[in-house]
Amino acid sequence: MALVWWLIVIGAFFALAYKRSSLSVWTLSFLVLLGFYCYFSPAHVIFKTIAAIFFIGIAVILNVKPIRRQLLSKRLLKLYRRAMPKISETEQQAIKAGTVSWGRELFSGYPDWRVLLKYPKPQLTKEEQAFLDGPVNELCSMINDWEITHKNCDLPPEVWQFIKEQGFFSFIIPKQYGGKDFSAFANSEILARIYGSSITVGSTVAVPNSLGPAELLMKYGTDEQKDHLLPRLAKGEEIPCFALTGPIAGSDATAIPDVGIVCKGQHEGKEIIGIRLNWNKRYITLAPIATIIGLAFRLFDPDHLLGDKEDIGITCALIPRNTPGITIGRRHFPLNIPFQNGPIQGKDVFVPVDWIIGGTKMAGHGWRMLVECLSVGRAITLPASAIGGAKVVAFSSGAYARIREQFNTPIGHFEGVEEALTRIAGNTYLIDSARRLTTTLIDLGEKPAVPSAIVKYHAIESARKVANDAMDIHGGKGICLGPKNYLGRNYQGFPIGVTVEGANILTRCLIIFGQGAIRCHPYILKSLEAAIDGDQIDSLKQFDEAIFAHMGMVVSNIVRSLLLGLTCSKLAGSPPGRTKKYFQKLSRFSAAFAITADISMGILGGQLKRREILSGRLSDIFSMLYIGSAVLKHFIDQGEHDEDYPLVELTLHDIINTIKKQFNSYLANFPNRFVGILLRVITFPLGVHLEEPKDALSKKITRRLISKSPMRERLTAGAYVAPTEHNFVGKVGKCFERVLALKDQEKIIKHAAKEGKISGLTFAAKVTDALAKKIITQSQADELLEMDKLRLEVIAVDDFAPDELTNKTA
Repeated sequence: MALVWWLIVIGAFFALAYKRSSLSVWTLSFLVLLGFYCYFSPAHVIFKTIAAIFFIGIAVILNVKPIRRQLLSKRLLKLYRRAMPKISETEQQAIKAGTVSWGRELFSGYPDWRVLLKYPKPQLTKEEQAFLDGPVNELCSMINDWEITHKNCDLPPEVWQFIKEQGFFSFIIPKQYGGKDFSAFANSEILARIYGSSITVGSTVAVPNSLGPAELLMKYGTDEQKDHLLPRLAKGEEIPCFALTGPIAGSDATAIPDVGIVCKGQHEGKEIIGIRLNWNKRYITLAPIATIIGLAFRLFDPDHLLGDKEDIGITCALIPRNTPGITIGRRHFPLNIPFQNGPIQGKDVFVPVDWIIGGTKMAGHGWRMLVECLSVGRAITLPASAIGGAKVVAFSSGAYARIREQFNTPIGHFEGVEEALTRIAGNTYLIDSARRLTTTLIDLGEKPAVPSAIVKYHAIESARKVANDAMDIHGGKGICLGPKNYLGRNYQGFPIGVTVEGANILTRCLIIFGQGAIRCHPYILKSLEAAIDGDQIDSLKQFDEAIFAHMGMVVSNIVRSLLLGLTCSKLAGSPPGRTKKYFQKLSRFSAAFAITADISMGILGGQLKRREILSGRLSDIFSMLYIGSAVLKHFIDQGEHDEDYPLVELTLHDIINTIKKQFNSYLANFPNRFVGILLRVITFPLGVHLEEPKDALSKKITRRLISKSPMRERLTAGAYVAPTEHNFVGKVGKCFERVLALKDQEKIIKHAAKEGKISGLTFAAKVTDALAKKIITQSQADELLEMDKLRLEVIAVDDFAPDELTNKTA
């Protein structure tokens, strides 16, 4: 009988923990169990009395908050403060930057999928669509990327003029200042189309619409600053740049050695309080042609002209190019992608304190300003460059694999090429899903600091894989640069994105999990804030609420992870439909990740952020949970088309396998072996088993990518593929359509040649012989010969006279 009661108690414990019941529900449930025990159990009255007293004591301590705070939370807070790693003011600003949205659900271990599916499908307004169909397409038609990258190393004057006149620098500026005020999704769609045509032009348009003077002014500028500068920026009368990185302070941007000293000086014939600046910056996009410079520097006030504080901190100011003491104009040359980028130096540059963005009240708040703005801009610009390039590559590689033949067969029918094409399609789908979800969050008013880091890192890394696979498929066609090469500059340019807005190694090892563990966790930031808070009463109340909710989450995630592991995720709640199993698996790994992260932080504490290999693996798990969610959301948003389901299966197979591999590596290398084994039992009670996708899945995807299928059209939608004069991708698309349209006539020629009815070493010779022998008609022959001519143009590569490749001065 005792065993039965123990089984009932354990069952109740698991059920309540799995459902993450509140403390009051736990108390009421065990009160009912106690009543049944006292009434039905044959145990001696002494045992029943002891059980009742024990229960009442625990229930009072846990449920009566004043008692709980004094007996438990007060002591726990002291221990917490001793164990808490030291967090600098700069780190606090970075942690608090941005907002928490879907990442919090995933970090909780109990994601509510209804929250995800309630997010609206990203859509363009009529005005945004008209701009995309009009000025953006016109700009893309003007682009001759070979001339830009090889001959001129700059945009032609007419392109510069068009960009300014049509408002390409004003996407984020409100209409009241003459801007477009486009949504984040529209900004991403526009940039993706331009980037697919030219990285140089894309970067030129992207920077003023990302982290820079316009965004900083809109959020923090004074009314006077906004009224003066925003209309000029919108019209292109001012070209902005923002100078943050220098030779000393790269990834460690807070170590800025560039200094501003508050002092008195002369400006426009008057003595004023100003700042004397000295700086040395590099890698600054648009710097060589900028007319207004956003500058980040460390501000000091030794004479206390602004207040009592001497080291005021990182500050941002806007400085006109023609201010005396500025050296500007020289250029860097990043990997043959000649967007305007270069160094800026300033020596004894005196500026009014009014040039601080937001005025003197924002002095010292520069780092917070930058991190908050970066949480938005980082989610738009670089993912747009990744998807823009990936869509063009998917479009052209699928077409080329059908056009190009070897051994009398389209190369897309060879299984080795099929593998590469499948990866291209899968990675393109992954990038598109992640950037759509993240721009949706931004348009809902979020500043998704951690999701923006996830999508930036994985979009760029996935795009690099797309470029590599495309080069394998195209072979020599891909490596010979020239007007006919539509891959080379993308291939060269992708590493640039790796270094920008947080180098990828830094992003993975320090930001995604390091910031995410505190920012996205439901309770850690609240506990930290309570521990830092000097008010004893308020801090104890806040800490008490956070720490006991946190404990409940830990218990719940232990139970959830164990039960979902034992049942292969079958217990997890999920939306109905054929994607149900993937929602369930992500639920399971969310619980496993949450408990692993909590126990790791509890055991390793501040060491975890220095164990970058370990934190990098947790980063990958968290990222895959977010991206997997995005893939499912994207599939549902697009209408759950049957043709696209193999893409979803492929992408989620890869995502889930990555999660399992990273868990396996993490647990195998956990410093405390006993805890590592315990975590393995909780998270993978049946062991780690990888499930590779079937080869048939690859064939389905490839066949649709090399044919004119709805899947191909949805996957590559948004890429600029019009057959204009300088857009060779358009010619590839035109040839692709002709090859597909004439595939039956081509089969006649191949069949006749195989049976020995016609002869000829080339396709054209065979067609001519078939016409002479009346196997085909004159009109069929004309169409086939025209198609063959177009095919030969597509597979051709460029060659040059030696003097055309002579090095220029640089």
